Amino acid sequence: MSNGNYNVPKPYNEPVCQYMPGTAQRTALKAELEEQSGKVVSIPLIINGEEIFTDKTIRITMPHDSKHVLAECSQAEEKHLKMAIESALGAKSDWENMPWEHRSAIFLKAAELVSTKYRAKLCAATMLGQSKVAYQAEIDAACELVDFLRFNVYYADQIYRQQPESAKGQWNRIKYRPLDGFVLAISPYNFTAIGVNLATAPAIVGNTIIWKPAGTAVLSAYYAMKVLEEAGLPPGVLNFVPASGAEVSKHIVSDPRMAGFNFTGSTDVFSGIWSYVGQNIKKYVSYPRLVGETGGKDYLFAHSSADIPTLCAAMVMGAFEYQGQKCSALSRAFIPESIWQQVKKRLLECVKELKVGDVKDFRNFMSAVINEDSFNQLKNTIDEAKASPEAELLCGGYDDSMGYYVYPTIIFAKNKDYKTMREELFGPILTIYVYPDSELDETLHYCDKSTPFALTGAIFARDREIIAHMERLLMHSAGNFYINDKPTGAVVGQQPFGGARASGTNDKAGSALNLYRWMSPMTVKENFAPSDKTDYPFMLEE
Repeated sequence: MSNGNYNVPKPYNEPVCQYMPGTAQRTALKAELEEQSGKVVSIPLIINGEEIFTDKTIRITMPHDSKHVLAECSQAEEKHLKMAIESALGAKSDWENMPWEHRSAIFLKAAELVSTKYRAKLCAATMLGQSKVAYQAEIDAACELVDFLRFNVYYADQIYRQQPESAKGQWNRIKYRPLDGFVLAISPYNFTAIGVNLATAPAIVGNTIIWKPAGTAVLSAYYAMKVLEEAGLPPGVLNFVPASGAEVSKHIVSDPRMAGFNFTGSTDVFSGIWSYVGQNIKKYVSYPRLVGETGGKDYLFAHSSADIPTLCAAMVMGAFEYQGQKCSALSRAFIPESIWQQVKKRLLECVKELKVGDVKDFRNFMSAVINEDSFNQLKNTIDEAKASPEAELLCGGYDDSMGYYVYPTIIFAKNKDYKTMREELFGPILTIYVYPDSELDETLHYCDKSTPFALTGAIFARDREIIAHMERLLMHSAGNFYINDKPTGAVVGQQPFGGARASGTNDKAGSALNLYRWMSPMTVKENFAPSDKTDYPFMLEE
């Protein structure tokens, strides 16, 4: 066996394809959209490398064309989930003992496959199954997915290089072991890249995984799983088990060998898992690592010195890109009274220009929300705002005659405690509260404390003293904080993502901080000059 201290290729952020008319990328993506629209895919479970089709299935439809079936997805039940556990544990020894450079090579190859051969396939599946327009699918299913793989391999290498000092005659070293057991990854519908990262980040450092993707994102997740297999991922390292959340909680979270839980989803679900683990903590082989990115009530806070055109652009892009279904999407804005009329005029003009419709029409800025449940919740919110004396509907609406369309909606809150200023919404609804300029600090304190969340936030001002003041008062209000920018669009390697309070454990996906959570270090001390003495000099008699 050859030996060496290998240098992982330095990562770089994947360039974003713009899909301009006449380009090869646009032609390839359009062709892939047509091909995937014309077939129904049968999606199996994948356990220990074996594809398993079950009698219990769910239909996967297009949110923007709710009667169009894209796939039939098998659903794991108790016996399959138990098989997945044994598969993950059975693959563990060989995987954690594989030389790190060979583990790393698998994920670097997967990154190249996504960047080239499978780019159009993953983007098209994300567009059709999750109703993302081309650009939103590109920055997710291609660029961010590739970035997670490349950067995490690099971060793992950098961590492995961190070693302790050694005294004369000794050699101290640290082994960065994987966790003692398996890791369960439960991923959301809104980002293909997040799903892959939840499953692969722990695997890169030697863990074996059970991955439950969201049912509404299972098509893109399945294709990503096939890419990983093509890249050389051994059977059993990553077990793909679409299933109901209740089944997974009952049969996997309850298993005493679960060593880690990697999650993105609702605050209530994560709190429930945390509560269950806490109540049953003595049954686990080791204290499970619970990592979660959950809810948000993301804000933008403007000062009277803000530049109005850039402020309005940030509000539109932050609130309405991908139908407001990003974890970081702008949901509430605080605008000073002195500039409100100018902001309102320009904001409504910008929103009026946004086109909404089928993702295959590249002229559209946004498409449909993810499913009927989401549509109904948002519809009810809009209807309540129309009827409430505490709010005014400035624009917006909905239509489910073809798909689950909710149009860009802006609610003017006459009362800062109006429910849509406080309660989490996951859709294209922005609520604005106009505050008196003289109440800047009071409103900043309210912004900080009025919700339990702390995911993303943005401030807009040109006065530097005000910027510093606002940043100080909002210090704990967000895990990702933006100055004169929208509160969305975190890039791997540039803005590690995650929030605190009810928004999660803030373990920063896309950074070395996250990988530490999937390691259990062992300190090794080797003594080259052991002593045969059993006393100390201070014990000598005077």
